[in-house]
Amino acid sequence: MKTVSLRRLSLALLATAFALTGTHAAEPAIIAKARSYLGSEAALNAVNTLHFYGTLDLSQATEEVQKSPIKVEIQFERPFRQRSIISSEKGTEITVLNGYDAWQRVAASDDDSRWNLSLLQSEQIKNLRANVWENLSFFRGLEDAGGEVQDLGAVTLDGQACRKLAFIHSPEIIFYRFFNEATGRLVMTETLRGERIREDGTMVVAGVKFPKTLTTITTRPDGTEQSIVINFDRVTVNEPVEEGTYDMPLLISK
Repeated sequence: MKTVSLRRLSLALLATAFALTGTHAAEPAIIAKARSYLGSEAALNAVNTLHFYGTLDLSQATEEVQKSPIKVEIQFERPFRQRSIISSEKGTEITVLNGYDAWQRVAASDDDSRWNLSLLQSEQIKNLRANVWENLSFFRGLEDAGGEVQDLGAVTLDGQACRKLAFIHSPEIIFYRFFNEATGRLVMTETLRGERIREDGTMVVAGVKFPKTLTTITTRPDGTEQSIVINFDRVTVNEPVEEGTYDMPLLISK
């Protein structure tokens, strides 16, 4: 079964952990503008859970013909919970983060008894925790989570005057975000692995703007580019979370 790592999907991944000194650097002014672009402070601060529903387009990422839609669900809950489900005609991949624990279950579509369960390692868990923060924080408060935000100055991207910030969760997990200086709109996100993530379209839910499309572009070793696109059908905010959503499946059925 061909699977896609959740770390390549996310609506914003990666950053760097550093020791807190007890004082925080002044917040870059562009953060307030970026948050204002997305919604009011009241609307942003009220978000405790997000649930994204959509489809994944791998047509440019593989030579394999995509015969049927690949369904994607990604759920985030404060402070550090996440559940993603990727379903195709070949099978289903479920990846879950519950605080400091994480697991993944992969099952064949034609026989649910054929499945594999694995526990994720510390680096994978750190990536998932950073992913949750990036999706629920709306750019503010990384210092309180043990990280740091650095203002890397003015740059020009796509002909736009932008401000480049580094959201550092750890030395291995950094998101570089480029914000339009005039509007605060996020123009692009770049990761340490060289992935470029762009958001297109807008839907407003509970007073907050979310993208309709998320495109991740990577460069292959031969220099050619490949892209993975998630098309979101809908987003729900503060949807009730079912009991047991993040529980690990039993290895042996009763």
